[in-house]
Amino acid sequence: MNKISVNDLFVSEPDPSWFGNGPNEPDHPCWTNKNWLKSRFHFSFAEWHGGRNRFGCLRVVNDDLIQPSRGFGTHGHQDMEIITYILHGGLTHKDSMGSEETLGRGSVQFMTAGTGVMHSEYNLDPEQDLRFIQSWILPRTQGLTPRYGSFSADSNTRHARLNQWLHLVSDLEGTGKIQIHQDFNLFASEIEEGKSLEFELKPSRQAYVLCLEGTLMVNQMILEKHEAVEIPPTSEISSITFSGQMGEEQTHLLLYEMSV
Repeated sequence: MNKISVNDLFVSEPDPSWFGNGPNEPDHPCWTNKNWLKSRFHFSFAEWHGGRNRFGCLRVVNDDLIQPSRGFGTHGHQDMEIITYILHGGLTHKDSMGSEETLGRGSVQFMTAGTGVMHSEYNLDPEQDLRFIQSWILPRTQGLTPRYGSFSADSNTRHARLNQWLHLVSDLEGTGKIQIHQDFNLFASEIEEGKSLEFELKPSRQAYVLCLEGTLMVNQMILEKHEAVEIPPTSEISSITFSGQMGEEQTHLLLYEMSV
């Protein structure tokens, strides 16, 4: 297993004008960061070319923190499956297909960018910041018809992922809450202190595990918030143990599982 530490991530804090935002408000009483966006890149992206380009079909994992009343103005994507998992705050999405909605913690939105789509993403709340994980998955086929969809979390969603796997994303014939055009699965869980959860990684499969909140033990490896681990494929079933650790926040993680 290969640990991706906080120091391995690139921290981007772009000029607000790049995405159509007004000047920063560093003295704003509700801002938790002086710049409108603080983004941690797990793979080479935007202005960063010094990282890994991909892990399997996983091309981008960005951990974004957006301040109140700021966001990404209208921009385009093509030939990518885009998945966004909201951690806190409300993410408002609007696109050229006519889709528009706001999603909160535990929810997932996805876009098949295909032949091309324009969209915007905003934190419209004037007082609370917004944090989400945006992941880009390489589709098995290019030139797909664009589409948008989402899984909206409700009061039962946290229970559904507490000390167990919640299957969020799968291939088209899979059992995830949403389906994409790739042999890929995304699971979420919150693990209480002292509890453990098993995952069986089948032969010729690989996984990328991201610690979102709290502290996570993967077998004997400790991951802190924002850190990740690559789990390479093996020739036989590999059983992996995930354990919640004592800390200020409960352990919360995403597990990306995919073919080699």
